[in-house]
Amino acid sequence: MPKAKTSMGVTAVFEDTGRFIFGLVETAGRGTILFGKALRQVSITKVYRNFDKIVQQIFICGVAAIPVVTLTSAFTGMIIAAQTGKEIKKFGLAALLMGPIVGGSVLREMGPMLTAICVAGFVGGGMASEIATMRVNEEIDALEVMSINPVRYLVMPRLIAMMIVMPLLTIYADVVGILGGAVVSYYQIGVSYQEFFDMAKWLLTLRDPAFGLIKAWVFGVIVTVVACEQGYYASGGAAGVGRATMRSVVYGFLLILVTNFLLFSLLFLPVFTKIWN
Repeated sequence: MPKAKTSMGVTAVFEDTGRFIFGLVETAGRGTILFGKALRQVSITKVYRNFDKIVQQIFICGVAAIPVVTLTSAFTGMIIAAQTGKEIKKFGLAALLMGPIVGGSVLREMGPMLTAICVAGFVGGGMASEIATMRVNEEIDALEVMSINPVRYLVMPRLIAMMIVMPLLTIYADVVGILGGAVVSYYQIGVSYQEFFDMAKWLLTLRDPAFGLIKAWVFGVIVTVVACEQGYYASGGAAGVGRATMRSVVYGFLLILVTNFLLFSLLFLPVFTKIWN
């Protein structure tokens, strides 16, 4: 009997893992289709008609997320400076490398990725729960009955807002993170502000923030598409709303991490490095 229970437990683990992977793939597929439908709704006339909704979503997705992004980026820059500074100080390279290490890490990786993760949890979950509630309450069906395209009404304004907001939030997060790293470098490592920023300006190039902003834009699309997809196809009443919210956050996190690696691998292929350099 113990062996049978163990076997059933192992089988259940593999079943749950497989179900999760299939769900992630299904989300990516349906999300891609939904993204295509939303892009087809983008035109000057339709954007003008939904301008108030786009502005509202810009506030929800951007302004409301600033406190979370501020704390996350500031302490991320501080942690990077404290951890790396402690080690490179042993070799007498702190004044030379603190600015480039903190700046490069924040601009290329930590700024866009952590901003996207904050937005996926703070904004994406709320976006999914709102649309899922409309789905289970048959409000989306009512829009269709009134000949209102739900993708144009619900998805397109959120997508445009996030495509605008994510790069701006990332720029803000980069500034806050680098300033946090500079403060720690000054008070804990002994690197002056002038040395920190002079070396960062000398060794970093324009491709570092450009690479981060490209990733931020892609992450914004991912967060919006996953949240809207989970909410749009939700079912099962209140429990379905909860599942949609949870999956939008978890799937969003995973797709951000996977896409982060893929973008790094893609943009640093030889054909793209010629453009960067």
